Amino acid sequence: MSFNTYLLLILLMGSMLLPSCLETQPAEAPPVQMHTVEQVQPVVEPTLLYGLPIDSFTVVNKKIRWNQTLSTILSKYNVSGEAIFELAQKARGIFDVRKLKAGKYYTIIHERDKEKTARQFIFEPDPTEYFVFNLVDSIHVRKVKKEVQTVEREISAKINSSLYLAALDAGASPALVSRLVDIFAWQVDFFRIQKGDEFKVIYEEQTVGEEVVGLGRVKGGYFKHMDKTYYAILYEKGGKEYYFDENGNSMRRTFLRAPLNYRRISSRFSPRRYHPVLKRYKAHLGTDYAAPIGTPIRTVGDGVVLEAKYGKYNGNYVKIRHNANYTTQYLHMQKIAGGIRPGKKVKQGQTIGFVGKTGLANGPHLCFRFWKNGRQVNALSVDLPPSDPIAQSELTPFLHTKNVVLHKLDLMQIKSRETVLANVGSQP
Repeated sequence: MSFNTYLLLILLMGSMLLPSCLETQPAEAPPVQMHTVEQVQPVVEPTLLYGLPIDSFTVVNKKIRWNQTLSTILSKYNVSGEAIFELAQKARGIFDVRKLKAGKYYTIIHERDKEKTARQFIFEPDPTEYFVFNLVDSIHVRKVKKEVQTVEREISAKINSSLYLAALDAGASPALVSRLVDIFAWQVDFFRIQKGDEFKVIYEEQTVGEEVVGLGRVKGGYFKHMDKTYYAILYEKGGKEYYFDENGNSMRRTFLRAPLNYRRISSRFSPRRYHPVLKRYKAHLGTDYAAPIGTPIRTVGDGVVLEAKYGKYNGNYVKIRHNANYTTQYLHMQKIAGGIRPGKKVKQGQTIGFVGKTGLANGPHLCFRFWKNGRQVNALSVDLPPSDPIAQSELTPFLHTKNVVLHKLDLMQIKSRETVLANVGSQP
């Protein structure tokens, strides 16, 4: 084989081997970066009571006993007399520590130490507010008002036996029943309520959270009594509340229908009545209202106090002159209200005393006496002048208010007890 032939073979073999030699090797993969993922811990919200954290402390709820004071309560929780004195001083103008009422609840938040050292003392006099007495870091006292919501409500009912039972079955509170009686006192004879009478009420309910804490304004009412219909429309002027019927006539008279919220009339005006204490017949020139001891007694009209004292037969009593024609007297009080004395001016509805059984009385009641033109008359039947109707200058805004209230009342459906029970029974 010639040299040229060998050279040609070598070149051919080289050309076959060269591509394989020139193939690139795969690059090494970059190293994987490992990151440590930290586990996110859930945020634990602290447990709060009255806005104070309590997870690390002990909470004690107790009822205030008779003759208990701030000092006797806190001294059991490792609080010094000096600290208690400073706390009482800091409370001035915020809360009078002498007014811790027996029967009300208080809360102590204390350390988990052997001495149970108090951190805070909280007193809640009513559902709308509370007071925090702080004993850590700096001694101070603060008042906290809860957020009160006002919600408009409506109830209606047909009466089967009594207004009270029908109203409560419909969801009304005793306070609302009392307000309803007061509004319609001169239009409806509540001692002659009949089966089939009916009512509707639009009112405001005050709540804190889910708890009902009070009754707001009664904005309107309807009452059907003895086949006659009556309307009451609330109209406000100058911060005062007035009730008028649909024609603008006042629902009030010069005087309240009754001087208190009572259970029953135990004895009526009579020229000859058998006296339960004296055991003989004599004139009873007043009206006896049976009510629990301590029930507030209201003056039936504006006037000036003539007498406020104790008498052997009258017990504690108050006598008020309303004008040249009318005078009233309130007997057998448990006690006379503070500030009520001869010469004192009083306003209609003002509390002047409390029901008792002082003097010649054999049970708790109020004997109410009424004079017209110097002569004692029957307070239940005396003809009294009405209050003034709506003023001409207020007629336009009153008509707007009236139309809104009457429209709502007319849309309401009367609910009888049978209807309520049927609805309850139909629920799954």
